[in-house]
Parts: sequence; structure tokens; C-alpha cells
Amino acid sequence: MSKQYDQPELEARSCAFFFDVDGTLADIQPRPELVFIPPRSLAALEQLSANGIPVAVVSGRPISQLDALLTPLQLPAAGVHGAERRSATGELQNLTLDNDVFEAIQRELAQACAEHPGLTLENKGVAFALHFRLAPELEEIARGVAEDFVARYGEVLALQPGKCVFELKPRGASKGEVIRTFMQEAPFAGRTPVFIGDDLTDEAGFTVVNELGGVSIKVGTGPTEAMQRLASVEAVAVWLDGLQSTLSEPQQHPIKPD
Repeated sequence: MSKQYDQPELEARSCAFFFDVDGTLADIQPRPELVFIPPRSLAALEQLSANGIPVAVVSGRPISQLDALLTPLQLPAAGVHGAERRSATGELQNLTLDNDVFEAIQRELAQACAEHPGLTLENKGVAFALHFRLAPELEEIARGVAEDFVARYGEVLALQPGKCVFELKPRGASKGEVIRTFMQEAPFAGRTPVFIGDDLTDEAGFTVVNELGGVSIKVGTGPTEAMQRLASVEAVAVWLDGLQSTLSEPQQHPIKPD
């Protein structure tokens, strides 16, 4: 399989696009609230959507944060690694934890983080993230805390490692399975899925897209199941510009309606 930093060539009109956000559409920042999507990339997503090409975002962030980052766009979205999903029709589907269990985990995690300044707890509403980007020396401590909680709450929680973060998400949440669900519905069904991501959290998405005969693209270095690569967030923006240019060319293979 190709692992080169080539510009993937696609017939955009026949595809359905799924994008991770942090590290893919937007550069990673020291704190999650500092992240932004450059206007150039937002304009490219808007142009794809305006041309009738299905576009969705699939992220570890909650959908509410995705909407804020994508303003004025509101796209089909999967948040918290698939624990939240908004379909193309606007229907919301969420995995949830029992309120009492969720609150108990919140209290215990907050106490554990308080013992290690530099370890930051993010409550995502249906999941938790232990960030150590500002204190990389705490990686093993963060891993130990996360693994301990999964061991104790394994019936409801799953561990998802990422870049400078360990996430505790509802069991059953998966970027791969949520992409599979999108691909069974209009307007995604019948198209070639394309998923672009950068992190360990995106590997499940790459695997499912490969199974579906689609195009999986990893941003950056590291081992991956993705078939192709782009070097950086800036390379993604350049590639999106190229996709826009193809939309002005005569259509060679019209998409058949569902």
C-alpha cells in the first residue's frame, strides 16, 4: 500500500468526505480551546458541500464544539469518537452513561488529576479526556490513571489513546463504526468514502474505509492503516484547494441518484 506524501487524486463528485479536525483541518494547539480552522479550509469545505458533495466531520470533540469551529457551516457530524452523531437530516443519536456512574467517574477523575498538577481533565459530556500536553513528563501517570478507571468501569468505558491525551469514552463508540453508519444513509450511500485523519483515534476509521473500498489518508508520520498520506495540516489545505479546482472541470462520471 502507498505510504507516500503524494497528493491523493480523487474524482470528488463521486466521493463522500469525512474529516477529523484537530491535527487534520486545524493545527494542534497547547489547549483545545485555542484550536481554529483556517478560513481557507472552511471555504473549501463550504464549496464541496455547495456542490452537492457529502461532507462530515468525525472528531473526538463534542458536536457543540465542532459547530463552533465550523461556523457558519453546520455539517453532519460525529463527536466524541462516535458517541455523538448528527445525521444529514439533523437527527441526533448519542451513546450515554448512567448519570450516577458518570458523576462518580467525574469526581474520582478530578481528585486523581488534582494530585498531579499539569494533568488536565476535560469533561466532554459523554466522555472524559486526560490531557498532558502541557506536562509531557506525566504521560505514564496519565496512562496509569486512565487504565485504572477502565479496569474499574470496563463495562461502560473504553480507553482511547491520542496525541498527548488519554480518553475514556463510552464502550461501543468508534470512528470506524460511525463512518459505516453514515455510509448506509443518504447522501453518503453509493459514494466512495474518503477519510482524512492524523491520530491513533482515526485508525478505526481508516480500517473501515479500507473495508468499504474507499480512500484513507493519514496526516503526518507514524505507522498507520491508511493507504495514503499528506504531510501536514497545511498540505491538507493545499489538497482541498485542488479538490475545489476539479469541481469546475466537466463531469466525467455523473453520480447516479439513489
